[in-house]
Amino acid sequence: MRVVSLVPSLTEAVAASAPGVLVGATDWCTHPAGLDVVRVGGTKNPTTDRVLDLAPDLVVANEEENRAADLDALRAAGVEVLVTEVRSVPQAFRELDRVVGACGVRNRPRWLDEAEAAWATLPEAAGRRSAVVPIWRRPWMVLGRDTFAGDVLARLGVDQLYAGHAERYPRVPLEELRAAGPDVVVLPDEPYRFTADDGPEAFAGLPCALVSGRHLTWYGPSLAEAPRVLGAALAAAHR
Repeated sequence: MRVVSLVPSLTEAVAASAPGVLVGATDWCTHPAGLDVVRVGGTKNPTTDRVLDLAPDLVVANEEENRAADLDALRAAGVEVLVTEVRSVPQAFRELDRVVGACGVRNRPRWLDEAEAAWATLPEAAGRRSAVVPIWRRPWMVLGRDTFAGDVLARLGVDQLYAGHAERYPRVPLEELRAAGPDVVVLPDEPYRFTADDGPEAFAGLPCALVSGRHLTWYGPSLAEAPRVLGAALAAAHR
Protein backbone atom coordinates (compact mmCIF):
# COMPACT_ATOMS: atom_id res chain seq x y z
CA MET A 1 0.00 0.00 0.00
CA ARG A 2 1.13 3.56 -0.76
CA VAL A 3 0.01 6.40 1.52
CA VAL A 4 0.60 10.15 1.41
CA SER A 5 -0.07 12.13 4.58
CA LEU A 6 -0.91 15.83 4.51
CA VAL A 7 -1.04 16.16 8.30
CA PRO A 8 2.00 16.00 10.64
CA SER A 9 0.04 14.21 13.38
CA LEU A 10 -1.19 11.57 10.98
CA THR A 11 2.24 11.16 9.41
CA GLU A 12 3.65 10.21 12.79
CA ALA A 13 0.70 7.92 13.52
CA VAL A 14 0.93 6.07 10.21
CA ALA A 15 4.72 5.75 10.39
CA ALA A 16 4.45 4.23 13.87
CA SER A 17 1.62 1.87 12.92
CA ALA A 18 2.37 0.76 9.38
CA PRO A 19 6.10 1.10 8.68
CA GLY A 20 6.88 1.35 5.00
CA VAL A 21 3.50 2.44 3.65
CA LEU A 22 4.22 6.18 3.67
CA VAL A 23 5.61 7.44 0.38
CA GLY A 24 4.94 11.16 0.83
CA ALA A 25 4.40 13.76 3.55
CA THR A 26 4.39 17.52 4.00
CA ASP A 27 7.39 19.71 4.69
CA TRP A 28 6.01 20.17 8.21
CA CYS A 29 5.98 16.46 9.04
CA THR A 30 8.93 16.40 11.44
CA HIS A 31 8.15 13.15 13.25
CA PRO A 32 9.40 10.51 13.26
CA ALA A 33 12.86 12.00 12.94
CA GLY A 34 14.66 10.97 9.79
CA LEU A 35 11.51 9.98 7.91
CA ASP A 36 12.68 9.30 4.35
CA VAL A 37 9.74 10.08 2.07
CA VAL A 38 9.04 12.53 -0.73
CA ARG A 39 8.02 15.97 0.54
CA VAL A 40 4.97 17.40 -1.19
CA GLY A 41 4.81 20.96 0.16
CA GLY A 42 2.91 22.47 3.06
CA THR A 43 -0.37 21.47 4.66
CA LYS A 44 -2.09 24.51 3.17
CA ASN A 45 -0.30 24.45 -0.17
CA PRO A 46 0.65 20.89 -1.17
CA THR A 47 1.82 20.36 -4.72
CA THR A 48 -0.98 18.11 -5.90
CA ASP A 49 0.94 17.04 -9.02
CA ARG A 50 3.76 15.78 -6.80
CA VAL A 51 1.22 13.83 -4.74
CA LEU A 52 -0.26 12.30 -7.89
CA ASP A 53 3.20 11.39 -9.20
CA LEU A 54 3.59 9.16 -6.13
CA ALA A 55 0.56 7.11 -7.24
CA PRO A 56 -0.87 6.79 -3.72
CA ASP A 57 -3.58 4.32 -2.83
CA LEU A 58 -4.68 6.70 -0.08
CA VAL A 59 -4.15 10.29 1.00
CA VAL A 60 -4.88 11.11 4.65
CA ALA A 61 -5.91 14.65 5.50
CA ASN A 62 -7.74 16.80 8.03
CA GLU A 63 -10.67 19.16 7.54
CA GLU A 64 -8.97 21.93 9.48
CA GLU A 65 -5.37 21.61 8.35
CA ASN A 66 -5.94 21.04 4.64
CA ARG A 67 -7.86 23.01 2.03
CA ALA A 68 -10.96 21.48 0.49
CA ALA A 69 -9.90 22.61 -3.00
CA ASP A 70 -6.68 20.58 -2.83
CA LEU A 71 -8.49 17.50 -1.58
CA ASP A 72 -11.16 17.87 -4.28
CA ALA A 73 -8.43 18.05 -6.92
CA LEU A 74 -6.92 14.80 -5.68
CA ARG A 75 -10.31 13.09 -5.67
CA ALA A 76 -11.01 14.36 -9.18
CA ALA A 77 -7.79 12.69 -10.27
CA GLY A 78 -9.05 9.38 -8.90
CA VAL A 79 -7.24 9.29 -5.56
CA GLU A 80 -8.97 8.08 -2.40
CA VAL A 81 -8.81 10.77 0.28
CA LEU A 82 -9.61 10.09 3.94
CA VAL A 83 -10.46 13.33 5.76
CA THR A 84 -10.37 13.38 9.55
CA GLU A 85 -12.15 15.73 11.94
CA VAL A 86 -10.61 16.10 15.39
CA ARG A 87 -12.13 18.51 17.89
CA SER A 88 -11.70 16.48 21.12
CA VAL A 89 -9.51 13.81 22.66
CA PRO A 90 -12.12 11.01 22.30
CA GLN A 91 -12.70 12.01 18.70
CA ALA A 92 -8.95 11.85 18.09
CA PHE A 93 -8.87 8.21 19.17
CA ARG A 94 -11.82 7.33 16.94
CA GLU A 95 -10.23 9.01 13.94
CA LEU A 96 -6.84 7.46 14.58
CA ASP A 97 -8.47 4.02 14.64
CA ARG A 98 -10.04 4.85 11.29
CA VAL A 99 -6.76 6.06 9.76
CA VAL A 100 -4.59 3.13 10.82
CA GLY A 101 -7.31 0.71 9.72
CA ALA A 102 -7.48 2.35 6.31
CA CYS A 103 -3.71 1.92 6.06
CA GLY A 104 -4.09 -1.83 6.40
CA VAL A 105 -3.25 -2.22 10.09
CA ARG A 106 -5.15 -5.24 11.40
CA ASN A 107 -4.20 -5.12 15.08
CA ARG A 108 -4.62 -1.93 17.06
CA PRO A 109 -1.18 -0.37 17.64
CA ARG A 110 0.19 -0.55 21.17
CA TRP A 111 0.92 3.18 21.20
CA LEU A 112 -2.76 3.89 20.57
CA ASP A 113 -3.82 1.71 23.52
CA GLU A 114 -1.22 3.41 25.71
CA ALA A 115 -2.35 6.87 24.64
CA GLU A 116 -6.01 6.12 25.32
CA ALA A 117 -5.13 4.65 28.72
CA ALA A 118 -3.10 7.75 29.63
CA TRP A 119 -6.12 9.97 29.09
CA ALA A 120 -8.61 7.56 30.65
CA THR A 121 -6.65 7.42 33.93
CA LEU A 122 -5.97 11.13 34.40
CA PRO A 123 -6.11 12.13 38.08
CA GLU A 124 -8.75 14.73 38.88
CA ALA A 125 -7.30 18.22 38.71
CA ALA A 126 -6.66 19.72 42.14
CA GLY A 127 -8.25 22.96 41.00
CA ARG A 128 -9.24 24.62 37.77
CA ARG A 129 -7.38 27.53 36.25
CA SER A 130 -8.46 30.00 33.58
CA ALA A 131 -6.20 30.68 30.62
CA VAL A 132 -5.72 32.52 27.40
CA VAL A 133 -3.91 30.48 24.75
CA PRO A 134 -2.26 32.55 22.03
CA ILE A 135 -1.38 30.65 18.87
CA TRP A 136 -0.09 33.64 16.88
CA ARG A 137 1.08 37.20 17.27
CA ARG A 138 1.12 40.08 14.78
CA PRO A 139 -1.87 39.86 15.01
CA TRP A 140 -2.62 38.12 18.26
CA MET A 141 -4.83 35.07 17.80
CA VAL A 142 -6.01 32.68 20.49
CA LEU A 143 -7.86 29.42 20.90
CA GLY A 144 -11.61 29.94 20.71
CA ARG A 145 -14.49 27.49 20.59
CA ASP A 146 -14.52 23.82 19.66
CA THR A 147 -10.79 23.04 19.34
CA PHE A 148 -8.80 19.90 20.05
CA ALA A 149 -6.19 21.85 22.01
CA GLY A 150 -8.92 23.46 24.12
CA ASP A 151 -10.30 20.03 25.00
CA VAL A 152 -6.81 18.80 25.89
CA LEU A 153 -6.35 21.70 28.30
CA ALA A 154 -9.82 21.32 29.80
CA ARG A 155 -9.02 17.71 30.68
CA LEU A 156 -5.91 18.96 32.47
CA GLY A 157 -7.86 21.44 34.58
CA VAL A 158 -7.32 24.52 32.41
CA ASP A 159 -10.36 26.39 31.06
CA GLN A 160 -9.52 28.79 28.27
CA LEU A 161 -11.39 32.05 28.49
CA TYR A 162 -12.39 32.28 24.83
CA ALA A 163 -13.99 28.82 24.62
CA GLY A 164 -17.36 30.50 24.12
CA HIS A 165 -16.22 32.83 21.35
CA ALA A 166 -18.09 32.68 18.05
CA GLU A 167 -14.83 31.97 16.20
CA ARG A 168 -12.53 29.01 16.65
CA TYR A 169 -9.36 31.12 16.40
CA PRO A 170 -10.36 34.72 17.09
CA ARG A 171 -8.10 37.72 16.72
CA VAL A 172 -8.05 39.52 20.06
CA PRO A 173 -6.09 42.71 20.86
CA LEU A 174 -3.28 42.18 23.35
CA GLU A 175 -4.78 44.73 25.74
CA GLU A 176 -7.98 42.69 25.90
CA LEU A 177 -6.07 39.46 26.54
CA ARG A 178 -4.23 41.04 29.46
CA ALA A 179 -7.39 42.65 30.82
CA ALA A 180 -9.14 39.26 30.84
CA GLY A 181 -7.01 38.41 33.88
CA PRO A 182 -6.29 34.73 33.22
CA ASP A 183 -4.70 32.57 35.88
CA VAL A 184 -2.14 31.48 33.30
CA VAL A 185 -1.12 32.29 29.74
CA VAL A 186 -0.38 29.13 27.76
CA LEU A 187 2.21 29.71 25.03
CA PRO A 188 2.83 26.77 22.66
CA ASP A 189 5.82 26.57 20.33
CA GLU A 190 3.61 26.03 17.27
CA PRO A 191 2.09 27.22 15.04
CA TYR A 192 3.82 30.39 16.28
CA ARG A 193 7.07 29.54 18.02
CA PHE A 194 6.68 31.23 21.38
CA THR A 195 9.84 31.08 23.50
CA ALA A 196 11.06 32.42 26.82
CA ASP A 197 12.24 35.52 24.93
CA ASP A 198 9.26 35.88 22.61
CA GLY A 199 5.84 35.92 24.23
CA PRO A 200 6.01 36.15 28.02
CA GLU A 201 7.19 39.78 27.89
CA ALA A 202 3.78 40.72 26.46
CA PHE A 203 2.05 39.42 29.59
CA ALA A 204 4.09 40.99 32.36
CA GLY A 205 2.71 40.07 35.77
CA LEU A 206 0.87 36.98 34.53
CA PRO A 207 2.15 33.40 34.90
CA CYS A 208 3.15 31.98 31.52
CA ALA A 209 3.45 28.30 30.64
CA LEU A 210 5.66 27.53 27.66
CA VAL A 211 4.33 24.24 26.29
CA SER A 212 5.13 21.81 23.50
CA GLY A 213 2.86 22.47 20.54
CA ARG A 214 3.25 18.87 19.45
CA HIS A 215 1.82 17.64 22.74
CA LEU A 216 -0.92 20.27 22.78
CA THR A 217 -2.13 20.12 19.18
CA TRP A 218 -0.98 16.82 17.63
CA TYR A 219 -3.14 13.69 17.71
CA GLY A 220 -0.86 10.71 17.33
CA PRO A 221 1.78 8.85 19.37
CA SER A 222 2.54 12.06 21.29
CA LEU A 223 -0.86 11.67 23.01
CA ALA A 224 0.60 8.95 25.22
CA GLU A 225 2.97 11.34 26.96
CA ALA A 226 1.00 14.56 26.51
CA PRO A 227 -0.69 14.53 29.96
CA ARG A 228 2.68 14.23 31.69
CA VAL A 229 4.56 16.70 29.47
CA LEU A 230 1.83 19.33 29.47
CA GLY A 231 1.07 18.84 33.15
CA ALA A 232 4.70 19.52 34.05
CA ALA A 233 4.84 22.66 31.89
CA LEU A 234 1.61 24.00 33.36
CA ALA A 235 2.81 23.31 36.90
CA ALA A 236 6.04 25.17 36.20
CA ALA A 237 4.22 28.40 35.32
CA HIS A 238 4.78 31.05 37.97
CA ARG A 239 4.58 34.77 38.40
